[in-house]
Amino acid sequence: MPVSLFRSSSTVGGMTLLSRVLGFLRDVLLAVLFGASAGMDAFLVAFKIPNFMRRLFAEGAFAQSFVPVLSQAHERESLAEVRDLIGVVSGTLMAVLALITAFGVLAAPLWIWVFAPGFADEPAKFQSAADMLRITFPYLFFISLTALAGSVLNTMGRFALPAFAPALLNISLIFCALFLAPRMDQPVMALAIGVLIAGLAQLALQLPTVARLGLLPRPRWGWSDSRVQRILRLMLPILFGSSVAQIALLLDTVLASLLVTGSVSWLYYSDRLMEFPLGVFTIAIATVILPRLSRLHTQEAGAEFGQTVNWALRMVALICVPAALGLFFLAGPLLITLFNYAAFGESDVLMSRWSLMAYAFGLLGFSLVKVLIPAYFARQDTRTPVRYGIIALSVTMLFNLSMVGLALHLEWHAPHALIALGTSLGSFLHAGLLLHGIRAQASFSPDSRWRAFLLRIGLAGATMALTVTLTAGDLELWFELGAGARVTRLFVVMSVAAVTYFGSLWLMGLRGRDLAQPVTN
Repeated sequence: MPVSLFRSSSTVGGMTLLSRVLGFLRDVLLAVLFGASAGMDAFLVAFKIPNFMRRLFAEGAFAQSFVPVLSQAHERESLAEVRDLIGVVSGTLMAVLALITAFGVLAAPLWIWVFAPGFADEPAKFQSAADMLRITFPYLFFISLTALAGSVLNTMGRFALPAFAPALLNISLIFCALFLAPRMDQPVMALAIGVLIAGLAQLALQLPTVARLGLLPRPRWGWSDSRVQRILRLMLPILFGSSVAQIALLLDTVLASLLVTGSVSWLYYSDRLMEFPLGVFTIAIATVILPRLSRLHTQEAGAEFGQTVNWALRMVALICVPAALGLFFLAGPLLITLFNYAAFGESDVLMSRWSLMAYAFGLLGFSLVKVLIPAYFARQDTRTPVRYGIIALSVTMLFNLSMVGLALHLEWHAPHALIALGTSLGSFLHAGLLLHGIRAQASFSPDSRWRAFLLRIGLAGATMALTVTLTAGDLELWFELGAGARVTRLFVVMSVAAVTYFGSLWLMGLRGRDLAQPVTN
């Protein structure tokens, strides 16, 4: 593996780790102050709608269609031509975003009715969600422009600042929850204001660096520009194909809104824990390989292209297997240690535990999807992942609807967990289809060393799982411990698990040099 890839991944992962730690502090605070209440359910829906569209338009479709075009221009054209491309793309994007944002604000009740139909039976919750959506929806405008700036910086090899920017969302929400919420008639409304402030702050953070690179032109409208049309042609299929997991999670919210109050929050807290390794590690790899894969495709360097994909998959397997096992076997202790205070009661822990275990099962699938999709988009192949995405999403939703319906019929107490399980199963189907497709293209072909690599990971993971089971203890013990004792015990258990896993790999002969070099084709 080129040293620059490892260094860039480490930079993005480190900055993202900081953001995720702040995110945990934020979620602990929200759990303590608001728990799994109706107000929290309303805020989560009001935030999820623009955040979902951000992942579709900004980090999903736009970034993954803009980066290959920008990388190609950077490789082949002058700085002035690159700056002109950014100007016409940013101007067009701003105009489109302004229209979408205006519609989102004006039609807030319609959005809530579509994405959380169950709220209609509770007028107060429905109105609260609509009011907060009017405040949070403009976040889409600012965060999409932030994604454009981040794409420019990533293409130029500047990964740290875009990776740090999401931390401002957590800082803003923490500040508003602590200092603004107590001064408001509806304290939860302060969180919506925090989201809007964060969008402005993230954009303001990155613009000066873009300007210093000489890549901050005057935005101008350019819908008919051939380069904009090219990005749009790539973007439209990616709108679906790159965000299947996000669509599935949002549809999970629709189903959860039809269940008992608290279901949306239980899924949220468990999803946040699952997103930690996904965001810190997997997304870091996906972020740094997309510009590289785009350049390698432009240079027609097929062997290096395949090696990069190969390395990304090996690193995902190395980290996500123990992370998934840890989330599964430590679901209860994690939730108790982080959230079981004040408004977040014992029943909330037990209900969130079901969905976290289900999400943990799909962590590897979600991660594989994240690193395989850039391999298609770098080659400007948008049709194949869209086709696979439609298949995976259709199967997932069929499973979710049927299983939740069956659980309600049988009066099972945690039907929301089946939503998480269906989403996890769908991620493996999606990853399997993507892997099959990329192997069919000559750019990626795993060799025989994969079998030994996976065997080592499997044995090390099994050893770690046994160690965690023996050292964690009964869940009742965790409920009885104080906050400090919980943190200490969790740290000890996780440290022992990490030493067991990586120690087992070392004893089986896996060395750093095996990870620093991609498997050759």
